[in-house]
Amino acid sequence: MKLLNRVTADVKHSPSAHSTLDVLWVLYDRVLRITPETVDDPDRDRFFLSKGHGPAAYYAVLAAKGFIPEEWLDDMGGWDSPLGHHPDRVLIPGVEIGTGSLGHGLGLAVGAALGLRAQGRLDTRTLVLLGDAELDEGSNHEAIAYAAAIRLPITAIIIDNQSSTHGWPGGWSGAPTWLSEDGDDSAMSDRTRAGLCVGIPARFPNWGVSVVNGRDRDEIEQSLRIVENRPRLVVAAL
Repeated sequence: MKLLNRVTADVKHSPSAHSTLDVLWVLYDRVLRITPETVDDPDRDRFFLSKGHGPAAYYAVLAAKGFIPEEWLDDMGGWDSPLGHHPDRVLIPGVEIGTGSLGHGLGLAVGAALGLRAQGRLDTRTLVLLGDAELDEGSNHEAIAYAAAIRLPITAIIIDNQSSTHGWPGGWSGAPTWLSEDGDDSAMSDRTRAGLCVGIPARFPNWGVSVVNGRDRDEIEQSLRIVENRPRLVVAAL
């Protein structure tokens, strides 16, 4: 994306930013119910960038969609720039939380979704984007278990570039897990079912799961449009 190339102040985290670009574009171009005019609408969809230490792609997508001026991209990290090396919800329209310390975004998103449910805003979606290595942070697993226990309709998107560590069974995502249009999983192959028992999906028990090509925007969109009466995981494998 041409706008992403304007962000030159985040060279250190360039791979991290590029890994999220396709998912972010699909979210803001095809899925999320939020516009620059509705950033304060209580019925807007909420998106949380847990992977906040590499926000260049996030800023580029926000600029492309009119949330921020494109000129801001040229001075990311400047002393008076609103675009810091971590996103700031106070300074940037459309940003819901300030993130960058790994492992916080999922718990915050679960809390927000719980609050929306308590307010009766049942048509408002909450989605959160994480890097796979964030799963090494124990707080995530408390959030995963709690969301499953109360069947919270939240969607977590994991960018899987096989960087998860610390004793887990590799970064492998497992086999694709598409359901039929009526939600029936009877057509799943044995290999597909086996894929749910390893890698990242195994860390999300009692969540609905889709594994997609993280560069295929149509696959990403299809998976993100699935809404269930329980939490969902979308693994975007690179």
